[in-house]
Amino acid sequence: MSWTFLTNHAHVLMCIARDPETRLRDVATDVGITERAAQRIVGELEDAGYLVRRREGRRNVYELRADRPLRHPLDHEHDVGELLKVLGKPRGSRSGSD
Repeated sequence: MSWTFLTNHAHVLMCIARDPETRLRDVATDVGITERAAQRIVGELEDAGYLVRRREGRRNVYELRADRPLRHPLDHEHDVGELLKVLGKPRGSRSGSD
């Protein structure tokens, strides 16, 4: 497979939306990138205000800012929450209210 419709940033967001307590090692495996690349992407998403990271014991827990707009000018009128709603949270969704 030489290309996909979504970027690695979108895939990382999807993984974190499914499980806010996920380990970056698991995100990297699911997305098909290195753990270092997953760390870089999470850092970029944090810097841009799409994620908030907090420590709980020895683990990171991520809060997704679903109200943040998508970044491309063609998509800017839509937000991250809309993207995640369309793509769903099927695999191992932790939320019982969906």
